[in-house]
Amino acid sequence: MLFAPSGPQGPRRRSRMKAIFLTIFIVIALYLIFFSTSESPVKTEAGSYAQKHEHGSTKQPDELARPAVPRRKEMVVASMKSDDTSWLLEYFPDWTKSIYVVDDKRAPLTVTRNKGRESMVYLTFIIDNYDNLPETMLFIHSKRYQWHNDDPYYDGIPPLRNFQIPYLQEQGYVNLRCVWTLGCPTEIRPLTDTHRGDVHAGEYFKNGFMELFPGTPIPEEVGVSCCAQFGVSRAKVLERPRSDYERFRTWLADTALDDDLSGRIMEYSWHMIFGKDPVHCPNAKECYCKVFGLCDLNCTWEGGCDDRYSLPPFSSLPKGWPDIGWKGQAQDSSHGLPET
Repeated sequence: MLFAPSGPQGPRRRSRMKAIFLTIFIVIALYLIFFSTSESPVKTEAGSYAQKHEHGSTKQPDELARPAVPRRKEMVVASMKSDDTSWLLEYFPDWTKSIYVVDDKRAPLTVTRNKGRESMVYLTFIIDNYDNLPETMLFIHSKRYQWHNDDPYYDGIPPLRNFQIPYLQEQGYVNLRCVWTLGCPTEIRPLTDTHRGDVHAGEYFKNGFMELFPGTPIPEEVGVSCCAQFGVSRAKVLERPRSDYERFRTWLADTALDDDLSGRIMEYSWHMIFGKDPVHCPNAKECYCKVFGLCDLNCTWEGGCDDRYSLPPFSSLPKGWPDIGWKGQAQDSSHGLPET
């Protein structure tokens, strides 16, 4: 026998069921609105960011959103593809390195025009990294043994190994040579010099100075130890706007002066670009102590100490130096180099 629900119970039961289904529907709707990943506003925002940068970068959105982290210390190196720069990687693993290869357009780091010697590399690095410069920068050449390295064996390792970063941060700019041989106390007299060959800027320095430093009085004398290897702090670089460095590079690229002369003018301008007087020739004893930590040297004149440096008879070191001497003879090369 079938029993039909009593009259008042049927409608109440149906109302309860409707309420249950309505509650379930509301809960599901709220979940979809607030918790569904397919409609996440975070994803929409990231997609918009990527669309804005899709033509300017190959990085993924999360990489683009990550702020640039300043490097602590970096070596900026001007090199050619025939140069062996492995010594920098071997002896200075704690330094970040930007090694430019000026004669290889396929190199990871290169320049648009190989002119002005190392200056094009230095300016390119500063311009390209202006918004994220390392705290400490050393601008150097690529070869380990070079006649202008301030070392008895012309070895680049000891000066770089001994370099005093705190002093650089205090000064803003320091030359990597303390000896006065070549460049000090006076190298150029812009108002009276005549051209003396490509090794000197001579009379061309005056016009170059006026174009590089418009409105600045032309100095009577310019002096700084050669040869365009120096340290500079991020704070010092940022004292000039990026546009100044762009103007310097434009001058370097557009000047009718050849590579030697344009590079020479820049070589004797870096110290002024970074705020030093036209004649910047610190006392050698003080320089060796503060820049390289060599404070016990015997200095007989204000421009040189002990046997720290002597001008070599040739501008190119013999192949096999320092094991092979100037006359091709074998010589003792055990001069206290750091072990590998």
